[in-house]
Amino acid sequence: MSEETLKLPKDIAAEQGKVNVQINGTWYMFPRGMRIIEACQSVGIYVPRFCYHPKLVISGSCRMCLVEQGMPPRPAPGQAPQYNADGYQTIQWMPRPIISCANTVAENMGIKTDSPLVREVRRGVLEFYLTNHPLDCPICDQAGECRLQEFSSDYGQPTSRFTEMKTKKGKDLEIGPRVNLDQERCVLCGRCVRFMRDVAGDEVLSMSQRGTHNAITIFPGRQLDSNYSLNTVDLCPVGALTSKDFRFKMRVWFLKSTPTIDVNCGTGTNINVWSRGNEVFRITPRQNDGVNSCWMPDSHRLNYKYINSDQRIPQPVIRTDAGAPHRHTTWESAIASTAESIRRVGAGKMAIIASARMTNEELYLTRKLTDLISTTTLAIVPRMGKGDDMLISPDGNPNTTGAGLLLGLTKSSKKLPSIIEGIRNGTIKGLLVLGEDLTEATAGCTEDDLAKLDYLAVVTHSANPTAKNADIVLPGVTFAEKFGTMINTTGRIQRLNRAIMPQGQARDDWQILRDLCTAFGADETISKLASSQEILQLIVGECPEFEGVTWGAIGDQGKQLIETGVTIPLIEREKASRGR
Repeated sequence: MSEETLKLPKDIAAEQGKVNVQINGTWYMFPRGMRIIEACQSVGIYVPRFCYHPKLVISGSCRMCLVEQGMPPRPAPGQAPQYNADGYQTIQWMPRPIISCANTVAENMGIKTDSPLVREVRRGVLEFYLTNHPLDCPICDQAGECRLQEFSSDYGQPTSRFTEMKTKKGKDLEIGPRVNLDQERCVLCGRCVRFMRDVAGDEVLSMSQRGTHNAITIFPGRQLDSNYSLNTVDLCPVGALTSKDFRFKMRVWFLKSTPTIDVNCGTGTNINVWSRGNEVFRITPRQNDGVNSCWMPDSHRLNYKYINSDQRIPQPVIRTDAGAPHRHTTWESAIASTAESIRRVGAGKMAIIASARMTNEELYLTRKLTDLISTTTLAIVPRMGKGDDMLISPDGNPNTTGAGLLLGLTKSSKKLPSIIEGIRNGTIKGLLVLGEDLTEATAGCTEDDLAKLDYLAVVTHSANPTAKNADIVLPGVTFAEKFGTMINTTGRIQRLNRAIMPQGQARDDWQILRDLCTAFGADETISKLASSQEILQLIVGECPEFEGVTWGAIGDQGKQLIETGVTIPLIEREKASRGR
């Protein structure tokens, strides 16, 4: 018999820094020091919880995560431990349950998550929660994603033994500009308190009073006005904290959730876009430990109203006479007219202003269009500002890294001032603007400057002063209506997924660029492109940095493409905390 077969399971696990744990009759190996609740979840066994959250310090206050635990009996002095034929010791079960969030796994430990004892104690814990909880489910925004509803279905009593009057607490309390509090619904899990104290660094929430009058509240003279306040709504397992923006708008079971990324800054926060029909109702953060953990800033979360705005441009418009209003036109006529006008202006007097808000696929086609037009005058609009030492990047563009790689100009934003100067002195007569409003302060252009151009073509999804002054406007789409990829400030490539369909006759920006390239004589490799995934394949073949990248390999969590040396402050602090 070999030495390997003589080893006990505990020795094999110890060599890997792990321990053997039996869960519901099956043996597993877990890293030493892992919490029981996490061990159970890692093998697909969900343990109910209110207060536990993997990104917050342990509270152990809700008692919903109770499990039955056992350990081998302690051998008598001088007696060696006894192992069965499988190499494990007999488990002696404890007569009382333990909370799984605050206890860690140990060698030869036994765990039962669904025994008669566990079910009974969970029913008892839940009965206490429901004694004072109001019957607000029909009017509660949390209905459909409420942990208390779910656990009541699993462990609730068919009848109530509680005959006393329920304790009344505050309802619909305005504790901040974006969050309302209903103290009666609160289960006192303390997630919101711990988040604001330990993650957001703004200790504004606390628990006051005692016993049945215990309640979440804000400190006197304060408001929950942090730019991360809406994360407390995500954390709340019941309907105690609600978003004013989403309040009473839609039942969550009617909504479709689409995983995608935020485009408000260079961090590329992972998000879920919640929509019904062709309308976006809310945006929430999606967990990605390499980008945004589980959080996102309120300013980015709430910046979606333009997607459903009446300022959207539903079809191409053209102006044939100076000073005349725009009139509708067809896509075929619009593309042909744009190409003809650009040729008339001439490559030497034509400039293109692209956007670092465009996807990699759109930027690739922008590069191809620039070559076909034979102009070298190309720039992007920079949006450098101040970050918040959390998740908001100093770079206000979501794809500056991709623009640097695919436009072939690492300092492409430096050319913008020279283009604006060229418009003013008359050396630039024509301008193609892709996804930008040049009258924004970051661009440094005015409507008077735009009026000096002989020809102005704009690709944009919504009306703005630049589009107002354009000779032709080709309607594109918002980030919620497109597929594509972007590279964040740390060099991670991530996917955009379509949540809703383009409005009216608007087209994907890559389709508009493909058609413009075709009008300038692009070969079939470009003219027959049918999806952004096909463009990504072309990028992989031409750009060494993208070697080995596929749409599937990127996945919902993204893939590290290059090293930029940039870090995300909140993620670095979280890594340091895990290390400690």
